[in-house]
Amino acid sequence: MRRGIIFSMFLLLFTGSVRSQVRLPECIEHKDVWTRTQKEQIFEHVRAFPVQTQLAFAFIENGAVSFSGVILENDTISLVDNRHKVFEIGSISKVFTASLLTALVVEGKLNLDDPVNDRLPFALKDSIRPTFRQLANHTSGLPRMPSNFDVGVPFDPANPYLNYGEDLLKDYLTREMELLYQPGERSEYSNLGAGLLAYTLAKVTGLDYQQLLEKYLFSKYGMSTSTTRREKVLSCLVSGLDAQGRETSSWDFSVMVGAGGILSSTEDMAQFALAQFDELNRELELTRIPTFGVNERLAVGLGWAGIL
Repeated sequence: MRRGIIFSMFLLLFTGSVRSQVRLPECIEHKDVWTRTQKEQIFEHVRAFPVQTQLAFAFIENGAVSFSGVILENDTISLVDNRHKVFEIGSISKVFTASLLTALVVEGKLNLDDPVNDRLPFALKDSIRPTFRQLANHTSGLPRMPSNFDVGVPFDPANPYLNYGEDLLKDYLTREMELLYQPGERSEYSNLGAGLLAYTLAKVTGLDYQQLLEKYLFSKYGMSTSTTRREKVLSCLVSGLDAQGRETSSWDFSVMVGAGGILSSTEDMAQFALAQFDELNRELELTRIPTFGVNERLAVGLGWAGIL
């Protein structure tokens, strides 16, 4: 572990309007887990969230992990032990999707520069041939979302991915798909690209996304509460909130699950973060190697972006 590196991770629910008066609990002063600077930064940001928002933190320094959490209750921020609580981690799922890709590369099942078109049971429209690398670093030319995303019946804006299934994705890829730019020309964020990447990896291996995660990531890194199957973690799930503090619907992913369908705890995420510092872990190292320069200060790896 590199000396002096502090990794802080927090899972937020929903940004609300700024709250003008929030009191800090006195016991925070006696918690060694937070430095004064960390405490001030954390509580400055917590004020912006609605009542009942929870934040879960993992602090990693020189390989040692400490946990803390807070819940916003009326005008007070209270400490809570929520390291085991499960949150929808949203687009952080894309890092896991890219890590599945590199695990299969290290295993010899595919190459980063293989066209995904060659590994699908149908041909992409106009013989478009984005590579696995381009899907993972958002340089495929694919738009952020497929143009037929909202035609699933019924379409529910509160749970938008629920009814977008394999049939609709196939129809889009074979009949409607249009590139925004030539693959490899630039990097633009694409949920579609990440969803297609996970879908293709499932076709290559014969395993579904959950099975791939269990085989290559969750079991390997001791991530026992992480899953894409919400029914397994309902008892410890922290519900999302809107700006007024009302509970919102969880999102149920179908064929686009690789873009944002993972649920996890801060304890599990800390395990995954620790694994990133293992210099012998070739598959995770591959995800962090810069693959495309966005500008003079920003580069993207596979599922990651980094300041140069």
